[in-house]
Amino acid sequence: MITAEGVTARVFTGPGVQVDHPEGVAAHPDGSVWCGGEAGQVYRISADGQDVELVAQTGGFTLALAFGPDGALYHVDLAHRAVYRLDVQSGRTSPFVEDEIGGHRLRLPNAIAFDADGMLFLTDSYAESEPGPGVFRISPDGDGMLWSAGPFSFANGIAVADDGSCVYVAETWARRVTRIPVEPDGSAGAPEPHAALPGTLPDGLGIGPGGRLYVACYQPSQVLRVSERGDVEVVALDDDAMTLAHPTNIAFHGTTAFCANLGRWHIAAIDGLDT
Repeated sequence: MITAEGVTARVFTGPGVQVDHPEGVAAHPDGSVWCGGEAGQVYRISADGQDVELVAQTGGFTLALAFGPDGALYHVDLAHRAVYRLDVQSGRTSPFVEDEIGGHRLRLPNAIAFDADGMLFLTDSYAESEPGPGVFRISPDGDGMLWSAGPFSFANGIAVADDGSCVYVAETWARRVTRIPVEPDGSAGAPEPHAALPGTLPDGLGIGPGGRLYVACYQPSQVLRVSERGDVEVVALDDDAMTLAHPTNIAFHGTTAFCANLGRWHIAAIDGLDT
């Protein structure tokens, strides 16, 4: 394991605490960590990592998760081509959007992120071998539209800049992060390359301490930090893929990043991330 100075990486979940090949992860303000599973599970892991609870299950395949301004957990289901809304108090989950948005049929819905106004941004990866649209924007009432048609080469992870000035998208097969400006009227500007990541498969994006952008790479198993100018540095690299095991989504609680590991059965934690 190689980490940047002052940074440490560890297995967050305790002995015997296993989750089913998690792809999505989200951190709750109370310190609990929520993740998905390949059979549509939504798990809640205690803040100390020692207990896990199966909260909901769709029977599909849970991808990204994110907490909304309303306190609910939103989670993407690939098999059902939908985004679900989970009431964390009752454990009840229901479709928020499914099948199509604004007249556009969803093909491979993947990752989600909220802006400060509660608008939900959703990537659709479209196809592995064919670039296509795109990024959707959905209002709190579920009304949505194709916000940016791209085309993107497998639009994957997504993150909204803290100041709302832009949206970042990981284009897995283009091996880069793309920046989409947010125009004054809320519309999408022209996508522009932000960071080239040759030799990697970028998957998940997250905004960490100090508003800095982090990238979880499925291959090699690593987490990168990207500056506003697009400069890239390695935060953590696991050549053995044991602690970071093909990480996908990434979420933050304070200066700790939590990574879902599609290649194994645990959540990883990366500590010491500061400004």
